[in-house]
Amino acid sequence: MLGYFSTEGRGTGDLMVKEVAARLQADGIPLAGVVQENVERDPTRKCDMELHVLSGTTVICISQNLGRHARGCRLDPGGLEQAVGLVEAQLAHEPALLIVNKFGKQELEGRGFRPVIGAAIAAGLPVLTSINAAHVEMFLDFAEGLADRLPPDPDAIFAWCVAQARGASLPAEAS
Repeated sequence: MLGYFSTEGRGTGDLMVKEVAARLQADGIPLAGVVQENVERDPTRKCDMELHVLSGTTVICISQNLGRHARGCRLDPGGLEQAVGLVEAQLAHEPALLIVNKFGKQELEGRGFRPVIGAAIAAGLPVLTSINAAHVEMFLDFAEGLADRLPPDPDAIFAWCVAQARGASLPAEAS
């Protein structure tokens, strides 16, 4: 199953995924995947986007410094693909749940974590992700009826994850 949620406000989904992942790890649930942290280093430029790989201490910067006045996409595709490779390798360790911080533009275009998410679902591994509200329709096309819409509430998301990781089923919001 594929659980997803959307939030309002920049970075709130990242914070929620990170909080839920920390709670799941504290409960001893084996996880694969990544969570994102947005780190402010310099007030004159945008934050650095870092992916924390859940199986250890690896942190990968996935943003590029394009300069103070740049308006283009700051995503570093090389950093993202490095994280994808590490997460793909985690699947061999039989986690109970895959967490991908965001189903973003790269995934919508068939790149990024999309193949890993597909492989996890095909293997019966539940997946949690967040999605920008503007992209939900395209995400649902990818999910082909396998997605559970979750409320943007850490307790509800945590409960869904625990139930999925333990093989149970909790009702989700209507998709």
